[in-house]
Amino acid sequence: MSQLTKSSINGGEFLIKETDAQEIFIFEEFNEEQKMMAQACQDFVDTEIHTRIEEIDSMKHPELVPSIFKKAGELGLLGISVPEAYGGLGMSFNTSMLIADIVGAAGSFSTTYGAHTGIGTLPILYYGNEDQKSKYLPKLATGEWAACYCLTEPDAGSDANSGKTKAVLSADGKHYIINGQKMWISNAGFADLFIVFAKIDDDKNLSAFIVEKTFGGITMNEEEKKLGIKGSSTRQVFFNDCKVPVENLLSDRGNGFKIAVNILNIGRIKLGAGVLGGCRTVASHAIKYSTERKQFGVSINTFGAIKQKLAEMAIRTYACESLCYRAGQDIEDRMQALAAEGMPDAEAKLKALEQFAIEAAIAKVHGSEVLDYVVDQGVQIYGGMGYSADAPMERAYRDARISRIYEGTNEINRMLMVGMLLKRAMKGEIALFEPAMAVANELTSVPSFESIDTSELFAAEMDVIKKLKKVFLMVGGKAAMALADKIESEQEVMMNLADIMIEIYAAESAILRTQKLVSQRGEEAAAHQIAMSKVYLFEAVGKIEQSAKEAIGAFAKGDEQKVMLMGLKRFTKSEILNTKELRRQIADYMIEKGKYPFS
Repeated sequence: MSQLTKSSINGGEFLIKETDAQEIFIFEEFNEEQKMMAQACQDFVDTEIHTRIEEIDSMKHPELVPSIFKKAGELGLLGISVPEAYGGLGMSFNTSMLIADIVGAAGSFSTTYGAHTGIGTLPILYYGNEDQKSKYLPKLATGEWAACYCLTEPDAGSDANSGKTKAVLSADGKHYIINGQKMWISNAGFADLFIVFAKIDDDKNLSAFIVEKTFGGITMNEEEKKLGIKGSSTRQVFFNDCKVPVENLLSDRGNGFKIAVNILNIGRIKLGAGVLGGCRTVASHAIKYSTERKQFGVSINTFGAIKQKLAEMAIRTYACESLCYRAGQDIEDRMQALAAEGMPDAEAKLKALEQFAIEAAIAKVHGSEVLDYVVDQGVQIYGGMGYSADAPMERAYRDARISRIYEGTNEINRMLMVGMLLKRAMKGEIALFEPAMAVANELTSVPSFESIDTSELFAAEMDVIKKLKKVFLMVGGKAAMALADKIESEQEVMMNLADIMIEIYAAESAILRTQKLVSQRGEEAAAHQIAMSKVYLFEAVGKIEQSAKEAIGAFAKGDEQKVMLMGLKRFTKSEILNTKELRRQIADYMIEKGKYPFS
């Protein structure tokens, strides 16, 4: 058992420290209150969303989504994270992750929900003063008001701080006059409140404002015609001499960019959880269809090619669940630890989220790409029917695609996670370079062969993960030395390093979750989870080896390259695994249960 407490684990340190399975939170540990809340949410999605999904996406009745939104507020679903003092339920961070997970199966409405409860509400919760919180949070928590978040501009996408929207203080000093244009604004069509980012005068950094629709000076284009999430409101918003009272400046002048970055951290990890409901739903549809669809006189799910797809859907979803709830609880634990030390509640939450920004980015990238894989294979299992708008896969396929774009594109998030890690290492906040040097020295030393007690479950797999971390330290350390301050411009290398990080965190999270599950239920009860964890790790080794080779080839030459490739071969060595047989076992269990059965 590690001597470290949960709250002492810092963001990104999973790369250099071992984690005991008993220290992480797993999906199976949600308590009865949380499960009841999740069931209430599931009932709402089944009753209010799934029965009207085509009507919602048609947008023929503009009042429909706002009315469903208000029902969500009446059930308390919009106030999960808002303290009871402001009309919310004041539940834990991981509970809000669980609800985002369930709502993730709600198609377009998941965007409506996430935009309001996350980026629309949390800036006020975390950065608002007491007057602002008291005035606005009760309306937002209950659904009386809907919120949207106005950051993106036509010429400022990933470079959010380059926005041109301006705010100028009025002559009497009572208002800021805002002028500018925002685009891709979710919920804009029925929002009552806008979180608006603008630069005051010629400030270098953005400021944030709470803008009520009734302030005037706000116009919009028609609803955007989108590839997917068609039932969510998305509009361009124009501010034309919009008068905002000075007391509606959110936080301090020039603090808007920091607000945007920190709120997006929350949005990223919530998106990671938010794909899970969709993954499970699509997998369940695929199981049902493959059972009913007959070819050559038998159900197509008797064929190995289909079983492989079903199993892989489950394996990747299981790993995503594992990493999201592990990270979510780490954030929750840090929030509680900081609050116990006397830090104000809002500040404690922000510090905790900032600390685990790397894991939040990992959750976003991994989750969105798992969802894309699952829906793509879902279409394939349906065959020609998968391409039909009359089957559920067509909508799922289109709706999934946005997840790799919003909350920061996956390319930006990959570079952010590596950039944050290196900056923390340079500041001495994470001891990355010492272990990297130790691995570099190990490359030129005679390899030692430690005996592994294979009688202990996952002993061999944990040894593989330990070596995969050495791959990152070897490649990342050498890249940082060779490229120095140019590394961030070498985006291909940065993305290679990010892919190594992502696969390590996902594989380790799946193994740790299963270890803990075995300790609670026994090996026999967790047999399929054991199989999923082993297959995921086996695949991760191959992906990491490929990413590492690409990175090494980009910056290392001659003898150094040869030594690194030898080290890579040593660190990615693992036993062969009969993945075919394990996938068949997983798929057969899914078919028997008739749905995704692992959560």
